[in-house]
Amino acid sequence: MLDKLRAAARAIDQKIGWNRIGLALSVTIILAALVVLYRMLHNIEVNEVVVALRATPIHRIALAAGCVAAGYLTLTFYDLFALRTIGRRDVPYRIAALAGFTSYSIGHNVGASVFTGGAVRYRIYSAWGLDAIEVAKICFIAGLTFWLGNITVLGFGFSYHPQAASDIDQLPLWLNRALGIAALVTLTGYIAWVWRTPRVIGRQNWQVRLPNGPSTLLQIVIGIVDLSCCALAMYMLVPNDPHMQFIDVAVIFITATLLGFASHSPGGLGVFDAAMLVALWEFDAEELLAGLLIFRLLYYLVPFMLALAVLGIREFKLHFFERRNASGG
Repeated sequence: MLDKLRAAARAIDQKIGWNRIGLALSVTIILAALVVLYRMLHNIEVNEVVVALRATPIHRIALAAGCVAAGYLTLTFYDLFALRTIGRRDVPYRIAALAGFTSYSIGHNVGASVFTGGAVRYRIYSAWGLDAIEVAKICFIAGLTFWLGNITVLGFGFSYHPQAASDIDQLPLWLNRALGIAALVTLTGYIAWVWRTPRVIGRQNWQVRLPNGPSTLLQIVIGIVDLSCCALAMYMLVPNDPHMQFIDVAVIFITATLLGFASHSPGGLGVFDAAMLVALWEFDAEELLAGLLIFRLLYYLVPFMLALAVLGIREFKLHFFERRNASGG
């Protein structure tokens, strides 16, 4: 059975190409999101959105900003965990924090985060003697942390409250609950698989030793904390009326984020917003749009500007010291 699947994958890659399939999927998601946004926003009153922005309580914005800061702090542990996993304990936390924060802040906004974030990481880690293969391993382990966290949260969310999932994917409740249970079963199987004995994946020069069972549980915790902080930030910014439970907003938020991630559009722009507007249809559109705009400011634009400033200062210092050393000063 496995051989047949591999043969089918090779045939698809040769005749069509997985890159073309991925591009077509991204374009389809973006176009669908644009249609949804037009239908939902063409009657929006801009003045009412401005009024809703001004009416948003400062303390809720401050709480959301705090949650965003906590989320980005958690992101730094993605890189620290990955460094320790590949055996680079000589790289201090401050470097892991710099690489984690800047790579995710820039990757979130520019899009194609695998490549943009990887380029930022390489620029930082290469100064500590890491080569391209080691940086690729860090990106892989960090990505694994992200996906394990997502699978865990969505698995429990879909199983416990499938209605929230149905609001965004329009699938029957029983199917969403089944998907959630399947995700948790798969996750449990993976944990059991890595718990038994050290697992190594990859070929030749590119091999990665997967984290063992206890380390995988730590990965999941890191991912859950990150997603919870981000979802809580969004929860602080949605309208108060009607009241909605945090678990509902969290499931919708994370699913919308993954759709935006799949589209490869910068910051999931358009796709994330369309998914949130569709799923949270109970809220006043102008008030919800105001919350989404504030979230984008806090989660995307502010960290992006900070990351550019930090990298700019770092590059200036590196250039200054290189010239100083070259001149013998």
